[in-house]
Formats: sequence, structure tokens, C-alpha cells
Amino acid sequence: MKDALAIHRWLLAHQVHHEIVRLPRPMTCAEELPSTISVAPERCVAVTVFETRGRLGREVVAVVSTVAHPPTPGQVGRLLGVRSVRPAPAFVINAATDYAAGLVSPLLLPHELPLLVDDRIPNDGGPLFTPTGERRTALRLHSLDLLRLLPSRPIELPRGVREAVALRH
Repeated sequence: MKDALAIHRWLLAHQVHHEIVRLPRPMTCAEELPSTISVAPERCVAVTVFETRGRLGREVVAVVSTVAHPPTPGQVGRLLGVRSVRPAPAFVINAATDYAAGLVSPLLLPHELPLLVDDRIPNDGGPLFTPTGERRTALRLHSLDLLRLLPSRPIELPRGVREAVALRH
């Protein structure tokens, strides 16, 4: 399982200013981060993992969003054009991300895991907080650094969704 030390070493190697924050009490999931460190939910980033069923079979997809705006299975299903979407069970999350379920960091995710990033994540250069895979620590880094570090992975969108996305830009 990945942890705060793995993230810290990776960020040091990439010369990214960050801080590993020791939490005043343990947390069980990213949704507890705002109340644990007294910060706005819009400044806390979580990774939600879903199992999807589509034409090509079962696939696991991760969505990076703020705690204030978590994705719903319906939103992910419409975006990807799949038949069914449900939150992934803990054992699937653990296997797919190499993090403890509920405490998945958006960094160091396996390259083969499809990753969607919510465009409502602040990109103002202010601080963001994310889980580290551990119950007693969180990661603090600048929003622009986090967004720059998130891997860009193309996802094949259904035609109608692709056209809607093109119209938005």
C-alpha cells in the first residue's frame, strides 16, 4: 500500500513544494478531512472509485473531485456512456489504486487506471489538502501543482458527450 512517505519522496524528486500534515485525530475517509483540519470542503480533494459495466465489460474508473462536489454514479455513467455504474467495494479500490479505501490520494495512481478530473477543483494557486493513504496524515500542496501533476489520460467519450465537451470549450 502507498503511504505518506511514498508521496513525500515522489514530490521531493519532482521538486514540488508540499507539506505532510499530521492530523489531530485519525480519519477513515477523505470526507472527514474538512472537519478534521478545519478547512473548507472546496479545498479538500478526494478520489472516488467506481465500477462500470459497458459494451467492453467491467472497468474501474477513478474520479478526482473536491469533497464539496463528489461525483455521483449517474454523472459518471452519463459522461462515459456506460450501462451501469456503482461505487467500487473496498477490496476493488485497494487493488485498483494501491491505497486504503476511503483514503486514496490523487497522486501515484497506477497508469492503467482511467482517471477523470472534475473541473471544479480550484486552480487559483491556493492550498489543497488530500489524503495520503494513511489515517493520521494529509498532504497540503498548491492547487496548480496538484493539477499539473495529475496524469493526463485520454478517455474515449461517447459521441454526444464528446460534442457537448467540445462545445463547452
